[in-house]
Amino acid sequence: MARFYGPVGKVSRRLGIGITEKGQRILNKRSYPPGQHGPSARRRQISDYGLQLMEKQKVKFLYGVLERQFRRMFEQAARRSGVTGEYLLSLLERRLDNVVYRLGIATTRAQARQLVTHGHVMVDGRKTNIPSYTLKVGQVISIRPESRRRSYFKNLADDGTLNKYRAPEWLRLNANEMSGTVVALPRREDAEAGINEQLIVEFYSR
Repeated sequence: MARFYGPVGKVSRRLGIGITEKGQRILNKRSYPPGQHGPSARRRQISDYGLQLMEKQKVKFLYGVLERQFRRMFEQAARRSGVTGEYLLSLLERRLDNVVYRLGIATTRAQARQLVTHGHVMVDGRKTNIPSYTLKVGQVISIRPESRRRSYFKNLADDGTLNKYRAPEWLRLNANEMSGTVVALPRREDAEAGINEQLIVEFYSR
């Protein structure tokens, strides 16, 4: 499966947002852009196009989506009636890897993606190893019974992490069964904070 393998620290510093926990740690230490002139370079005026591009890149990296897939999602959102940007964020939130992350079964989206691709996750009782699978209201996500015997999931159940975890309102978590149900479409405020989706719409509408 295609994914980003580049330096998350440099990308986080360039975009000004931690795209992963590691990226955030690096950004906290070095909040200036990468490069030898980063600490002392004067901030240049960014054009409207530059702002739009940076916002698009930021969301892509946050959710772990490559360009071709991201464009397809935007086109799907644009065909819907309503606010295009908000529906784009809804599609991103309902990706299977993101839902596994939002349920607290994984601590990062990258880890959630790995759990899905390794075949540990089921949707409505069927093994699904496609991280980009878009979930619908009413669908149930669970961990395969065979996988629950593995040390990672046993530790997750034994230490009470899931019992203490509060999932978003659009998801219903069953910690004992290590499963979750999509009970509603995610709202705008359920997406990652600090996103200006209108800039993404403007970027693709040029």
